[in-house]
Amino acid sequence: MKMKVTVLNGSPLLDKGNTSVILSPFLDGLKECEAEIETFYTAKLNIHHCTGCFTCWIKTPGRCVFRDDMDMVLESIKKADLLVLAAPVYVDGFPGTLKNVLDRSIPLALPFFEVMDGHCRHPLRNEVKGNGKMVLVSNCGYWEMDNFDPMVEHTKAICKNIHREFVGKLLRPHGPALRAMLEKGFPVQDVIEAAREAGKAVCRLGYIPKELEERVSRPLLPKDKYVEITNRYFEERIREASGEA
Repeated sequence: MKMKVTVLNGSPLLDKGNTSVILSPFLDGLKECEAEIETFYTAKLNIHHCTGCFTCWIKTPGRCVFRDDMDMVLESIKKADLLVLAAPVYVDGFPGTLKNVLDRSIPLALPFFEVMDGHCRHPLRNEVKGNGKMVLVSNCGYWEMDNFDPMVEHTKAICKNIHREFVGKLLRPHGPALRAMLEKGFPVQDVIEAAREAGKAVCRLGYIPKELEERVSRPLLPKDKYVEITNRYFEERIREASGEA
């Protein structure tokens, strides 16, 4: 049976952002295993924010009071063997449009509590696929890896609450450098190939091996050099915008 994959891409630049530089080859790897992939760009969706009214739990169980694009997103998530969260780091977390989608996912669960591993959780509705998996794909403008820590921990917490297994992460620090170096022919193609292999690994092994995660995240250039290049780039853009160039 083909793996069903739902991708929630929270990049405001859609498939043109730095997140897509890693996400695209990862999805290519999944496609090589004939996975069925449905991608949602959260910036393009018409989705009302959650108002905490609990209508989806009490008055119309499993159905939100708002009729908008979240209906099709929920139907896709219900059937997904793999859920992929893809986004740049925004103020130490997910961009607002993706967080909004995650907030609106509560109709997937029942209002009741059950204790799992000593912790209160909401059980999923019967029509929601259980025991699914989740992968995080992200890029960050900062050089250091620890800038991803809040997003990784948030993703792991989400997995526990929606009964999914966290099976790997593809994190690209100093993300803008990768795109620029690819365009200029620097030897960084191994990063792209590692992302592609990660997609195939999820299909064949059920998780992303640590070695592939590390290859995707490997340093591309020294920190001081990256800071110098980045600062020079923005100084030039600011001068151009002010008409000084």
